[in-house]
Amino acid sequence: MIRRPPALRPDRRGPAPTPEPTLCAVRRPMSQQSDLELALRLADIADGITSRRFRARDLRVEEKPDRTPVTDADTAVEAAVREALGSARPDDAFAGEETGGSATAGRTWMVDPIDGTKNFLRGVPVWATLIALLEGGRPTVGVISAPALHSRWWAAAERGAWLRRGSPDRDPVPLRVSGTTRLAHAYLSTTSTRTWDVFHSREAYLRLAEACWEDRAFGDFLQHCMVAEGTLDIAAEPVVNPWDITAVQILVEEAGGVCTDLLGASPQGGTGALCANPRLHRLAVEALSAPSGAALDPDPAPDPV
Repeated sequence: MIRRPPALRPDRRGPAPTPEPTLCAVRRPMSQQSDLELALRLADIADGITSRRFRARDLRVEEKPDRTPVTDADTAVEAAVREALGSARPDDAFAGEETGGSATAGRTWMVDPIDGTKNFLRGVPVWATLIALLEGGRPTVGVISAPALHSRWWAAAERGAWLRRGSPDRDPVPLRVSGTTRLAHAYLSTTSTRTWDVFHSREAYLRLAEACWEDRAFGDFLQHCMVAEGTLDIAAEPVVNPWDITAVQILVEEAGGVCTDLLGASPQGGTGALCANPRLHRLAVEALSAPSGAALDPDPAPDPV
């Protein structure tokens, strides 16, 4: 059995979840257990490719039509994962950043081979492979694997959110979003304020940032994983693709948080992503949707019991 981690600090986090049994145990239908195990094996395949190509002198980089970069590692990972899924789950649909596709009414695997490609090609170790399963439009399994950070996060519906950091034989620890209740105490992150000019409103983001205790740009997958860990309170992005958000959506939700678009709807529509604990999420939605020039109370009264 996995050992219970040290108790989480009550002033920052909610109640710790019950420790997860080993992956061999079955608390949910075997199909979901099998899907999680498959996603973890797919992450192993991806890690083998990305780790070999990271900081390689002969790394090949091209520019896509949207002017974003793609490396030979991106395409190799997506091809390998797609081939493995075609063998293991031939009836499931597939959608990936490099080869396209979209969610179906049934089962669809969403794959971002390297989230943080700009970091990858510059030798910055903050990047990850994102693998998720959508069933009926809802994520049921998600894995985020960042081998250069020696970290892997995963979640499955009603099984909690988990992190293994360090060697693969270390026990995973359960995740829980923070217990912060006021924007004035909240730690906020985005990827780049420039994207808010194009896809939403820089004024709206700055209004939220000014109401928060501090803001940073941890960016991409990492900021959402940090929300699930409880080390960051709010992560906000003005634009995402389904393969960018699906794996982190279930991670945050299984850690007790909320993951929607900037207005509180499903993040699958591509109109941004907002992750936080339930209380801060509501306050952040209000801040981002307030009229231009509206004043914002950074320290509102607590929610009624």
